[in-house]
Amino acid sequence: MRLPGLRAFSLDAGRLCLYTGEAMGNYALILAGGSGTRFWPLSRNARPKQLLDLFGQGSMLSQAVERMRGILPTENIIILTNHLQEAEVRRQAACLPPENIVAEPARRDTAPAVSLGIGLIAARDPQANMMIVPSDSLILNNEAFRDLAAEALALAGRERALITIGIRPTWACPSYGYVERGERLDDPALKYSCYEVKRFREKPDAETAERYLAAGNFSWNAGMFIWNVAHVRRELEEHSPQLADFISRLTQAGDLPRFIAEEFPKLTPISIDYALLEKSSRVLNFEANFDWDDVGSWISVGKYLPTDASGNASNAPVTALESGNNIIFSTGGKRIALIDVDDLIVIETEDALLVTRRCDADKIKKIVDMVPDELH
Repeated sequence: MRLPGLRAFSLDAGRLCLYTGEAMGNYALILAGGSGTRFWPLSRNARPKQLLDLFGQGSMLSQAVERMRGILPTENIIILTNHLQEAEVRRQAACLPPENIVAEPARRDTAPAVSLGIGLIAARDPQANMMIVPSDSLILNNEAFRDLAAEALALAGRERALITIGIRPTWACPSYGYVERGERLDDPALKYSCYEVKRFREKPDAETAERYLAAGNFSWNAGMFIWNVAHVRRELEEHSPQLADFISRLTQAGDLPRFIAEEFPKLTPISIDYALLEKSSRVLNFEANFDWDDVGSWISVGKYLPTDASGNASNAPVTALESGNNIIFSTGGKRIALIDVDDLIVIETEDALLVTRRCDADKIKKIVDMVPDELH
């Protein structure tokens, strides 16, 4: 048994990490499910976006794991995935204990998934603080993320509140949910500004998004949450009794895999926003001090690829004649030649080739249903 305040050492990725007793009580839950439609043909059901190496720096999942290893012990990181992706997740997150990677037996949206994670952590440490992060976001400034995450975890340990980290809007995006901030939290111990949340706003129309942007007190909801396990369980008992009961029974289960297999599929599919956050008596919000991109399409990927003078973004050698503003991604390293074409997306893999207009990027997920099953 580790005594309070005792420090633990861990050699992570070639650097010596020193964890205080406080950090040993912090956990991370990484959500790594999802489908592989928007980045077809590179993505497949068994290898969706978060498992792809799109930028030559490892997959977004492996980056998420490494990011969290900087502020808490490796054995305190838990990944939730599904059976289609479990094998690849285990391969990419081999640094984690095998029992820390759990495949959901059915898709039940974020509230049941998060509740499963709460239960797994509560069974280990009922007083733990935990952070929930998606695996499919691109964050380049890891140190800024770690600094803010560590402060949010510490705040969760002393405030009876659920905490979110939002993203400062850079444009009036209608595709994200928004968090409306109220009064600033008066806590002299905080290095970063934290605000009371007035309300959560669903994905707005373009005109409403413009108003949110102009108001200046709205953040994009990036799906990053922090709270104390005991406190969130009390909140769920009040607002989502089914999930609270599931967590309670999970912590007492003798055969954990069997319990999850039998009981998880019975949970009502619902988002964590609807089930808990929008009903909670108190939610706080930090605005991220780090870069963030949800990399929602090949167009987003193009922003991070080397670009020539004509605006052709590519990870492969390109010869372009009177061609510009194209996105090219090749897994085979072939030279791609372009003649008199503009605004295309060209994706080449070992077994498939996609050519479409940039403006039709959203249609890629539709064509996945039309190609042979072996390409799904």
